[in-house]
Amino acid sequence: MKPVRLSRHARENMVFRGASEPEVVEAIQSAEWRAAAQGRFECTMEFDYGQVWNGKKYSRKQVRPVFAEEPDAIVVVTVYVYHIP
Repeated sequence: MKPVRLSRHARENMVFRGASEPEVVEAIQSAEWRAAAQGRFECTMEFDYGQVWNGKKYSRKQVRPVFAEEPDAIVVVTVYVYHIP
């Protein structure tokens, strides 16, 4: 598989929304890709979490990277995170 590269926007969103780079890479390498807007792709992977986020405890979280497949790399443009009680 091609290397995964994170845009600055994706890195900022990961920190702000609570995802880690290993989670994003694992999702892209393991989950099924779906077509997204503007010729991009997305996928979703659920992870055990068991931590507090914004004052509330969540048992799981979903990480949904949006990315483009380029000739030499997969470039992540943004990352969405959904915390699940």
